[in-house]
Amino acid sequence: MEKDVFRALQSCPLYENISDEDILRSMKDIPYELVQYPKKAIYKKTGQPIEFADIIVSGEVKIKLESKTGKRATVISYGIGRIVAPSVIFSKSGIFPVTLEVSKPTTFLRMTPESLLKVMSRNKKIQQNFIRRLSSICYELIDTLNLITLHTVREKVAIFLLNESNRRNADSFTLDKSRQEIADLFAIQKFSLQRSLSEFADEGIIQVNGKSITILNRKRLSSIANL
Repeated sequence: MEKDVFRALQSCPLYENISDEDILRSMKDIPYELVQYPKKAIYKKTGQPIEFADIIVSGEVKIKLESKTGKRATVISYGIGRIVAPSVIFSKSGIFPVTLEVSKPTTFLRMTPESLLKVMSRNKKIQQNFIRRLSSICYELIDTLNLITLHTVREKVAIFLLNESNRRNADSFTLDKSRQEIADLFAIQKFSLQRSLSEFADEGIIQVNGKSITILNRKRLSSIANL
């Protein structure tokens, strides 16, 4: 098994708390192929059939929602080791309910849904991890929908900045997404994001220098975020 494939499996939620030996044992004689997609390629469009169980070896895939008016939102991003759309692989409809876009050059470990079932049948912990991942997705979707639909633009931006700070465990951090990507996360316009950042800076809540952000008044930012 290729080193990058094995590293991806080690970080896959399927194999959480699973030994390296059991990872290799579960994949023994399981047929798979490595498939590459270029940046900006459409992995699947809404309504297309589910044919494969793919695990990301390198790169990133994003779920994109877009209204008829052109309003966009990025609901979930999948990175290395993630199973693509695990909640729909075995769905009764057999189709993707959303569009998935490749946001950077991406390589997938591709197998059939039947092969994935065989992998899970070899180890009860792998089955449990798959079920646990499905449960986590439900909570993630609820949190994302609440953020998109139940908060003002200022609240969304404040929550995002606090989450980024908490993720880095620092008041000063560098954004790893473009302004447009951040706006798409919350289904807002780029200029609305820019305006909120400028307002926070004018109010002395944050300091902005390109992609570098420093939170100067965490208490005030938390108040705006209603946390």
